[in-house]
Amino acid sequence: MTDSLGESIDPKYWIECMAKVAEGRDKQSFMALFDYFSPRVNAYLLGQGVDAGMAEDLTQEALLALWNKAHLYQPKKAAVSTWLFRVARNLWIDRLRKQRAKVYELEDEYLEAGVGAEDPEEDSGELDADRIQDALAALPQNQAQVVYKAYFEGKSHSEIAGETGMPLGSVKSSLRLALQALRKKYGEEG
Repeated sequence: MTDSLGESIDPKYWIECMAKVAEGRDKQSFMALFDYFSPRVNAYLLGQGVDAGMAEDLTQEALLALWNKAHLYQPKKAAVSTWLFRVARNLWIDRLRKQRAKVYELEDEYLEAGVGAEDPEEDSGELDADRIQDALAALPQNQAQVVYKAYFEGKSHSEIAGETGMPLGSVKSSLRLALQALRKKYGEEG
């Protein structure tokens, strides 16, 4: 097996490096992993549309996670590259969620200041909260729980599955059905 640069690679070598990092914090093995995977993780993130600065930061965070969490790697479940690319992808998703949360916080501050309010008597934040609460109450309990965890707690599907004990496919199905129900109920009304 060769990489894009024509270098011969034995996947077992990377598994051994991960084991050495996990068991003994072996710096030489970590540097081998770092030197080989950092440009590949960076290229992967750039290919996903991440801007260059953030891709570089996320690459560093992913490899730091490798150093700190190598003991969580299970060679029977995935190749080292797959594990590391997933770590990078999850870090990127977390970063996007944090940015989205900041935008919502700014919007809340904007509304609290009364800027752009058509009717000063109307508290649109309170109406939205009531509407969301009513919408969640109308859903079956498992669907409401999945929606809450995904959109209000910012949890991934696999995190929700782990917390609720539901199979991953059931989490995804419940979320899809809940969103369909909410669109049907509120879609036309806005």
